[in-house]
Amino acid sequence: MLTAIPILDELLEAHAPVLGRDLTAYRNHTYRVVNLCVAQCSANPRQLEKIAIAAAFHDMGIWTDGTFDYLTPSVRLATTHLVQSDRSEWIPEISAMILEHHKISPYRGDPSWLVEPFRRSDWVDVTRGLVTFSLSRRFLREVFSTWPSAGFHRKLVELELRRLRTHPWNPLPMLKL
Repeated sequence: MLTAIPILDELLEAHAPVLGRDLTAYRNHTYRVVNLCVAQCSANPRQLEKIAIAAAFHDMGIWTDGTFDYLTPSVRLATTHLVQSDRSEWIPEISAMILEHHKISPYRGDPSWLVEPFRRSDWVDVTRGLVTFSLSRRFLREVFSTWPSAGFHRKLVELELRRLRTHPWNPLPMLKL
């Protein structure tokens, strides 16, 4: 179980002011997603860094741009970070990880990319383990007990209800078939 990922902690701390009281909830969500993803792809250090960066930014646009239509703002934030950290070659893969993480059907692009395990990991987390993608229940219990929701899932429901009131014909703009 990964409990300390320096790049993830650094990125989350840099955005702590905008995350505000949701920092712990979002940190725990990102750590769950990273651990679930690593369990599916046996990530090497380079892949772990990509997963951590994608995790840090994948929902960040909710807070930075104040929107539930957050995929594009989240990609923009990740791209800025990757350019500034001299990792521009990772932009296509990490952008795809963010843009496709709410895709309902499997990702059919480059199979060497981490998009599909990242997508599955977020679905496992958002469904609180209802969807497992063959991860063991024991492992899921360990991940969820190490990194509890801390209000993250409640926040998602609040955001969904708010979006439904203002955009009844497009309540979940991040979902893709």
